[in-house]
Amino acid sequence: LPISPVLHPAALAADKDCLDKMAGGYDRAITVFSPDGHLFQVEYALEAVRKGTTTVGAKGKDCVVLAVERRATPKLQDPRTIRKILTVDDNIALTFAGLSADARVLVNKTRVECQSYRLNVEDAPTVDYVARFIARTQQKYTHRGGVRPFGISTLLAGFDNKGQPALYQTDPAGTYYAWKATAIGKNSKSVTDYLEKKYKEDLDEDGTIRLALKGLLEVTEASGKNIEVVIVRQSGITWMPDDQLEPLVKELDDTAEKIAKLKEQQ
Repeated sequence: LPISPVLHPAALAADKDCLDKMAGGYDRAITVFSPDGHLFQVEYALEAVRKGTTTVGAKGKDCVVLAVERRATPKLQDPRTIRKILTVDDNIALTFAGLSADARVLVNKTRVECQSYRLNVEDAPTVDYVARFIARTQQKYTHRGGVRPFGISTLLAGFDNKGQPALYQTDPAGTYYAWKATAIGKNSKSVTDYLEKKYKEDLDEDGTIRLALKGLLEVTEASGKNIEVVIVRQSGITWMPDDQLEPLVKELDDTAEKIAKLKEQQ
């Protein structure tokens, strides 16, 4: 019978190093697939998104609500210069998770496209048109040499051509999806699980705000200073003021109840 060779641990380690070096070559060029079909730079961009601030979107009967975790700003910094929710057109708001500098560039491209659409078509762009444009732009940066993928995922809130509220997500690979409610960024899996359990069709505006906020509070400290909320209606985009947000956050916060339940279980 043939005897299978037993490799010395040092030889096994050398083989592993060799394989790592071979695989390492595929993550240096954006245009090169690895043998198992991966584009590593795109996957690394998705990892940058997972480390971004938590962002939640929820669609109601006649509005879309975006809620984001707002990181604390230094005492001497002007907080108006740090925006996680941005307007790209009169009735379309965008929020993102990932690299802020990449978001600024992509948002500026999107705003120019929206203005170009208005000039050519003499009508406001729909949210699905804008989602397709952003996804197309992000996809262009995954197959050209000399560039890298945008390290952001976006959530777009607006209205479609039938006047119905719509929520779209795009990612660094250039794909886009329509959602009823979803989350991106850090701990997005926990928030998405909560939204799946609690989402109901045709929520009114108050119910949609509460759903988005409650989902965000699953992973965020309960304070109006840490959260930014925008409501997108047919009539326009409204930022929820702190004096309305703070009492609502306190009402929805159930951290004390969760701690009490954990103590009971122990």
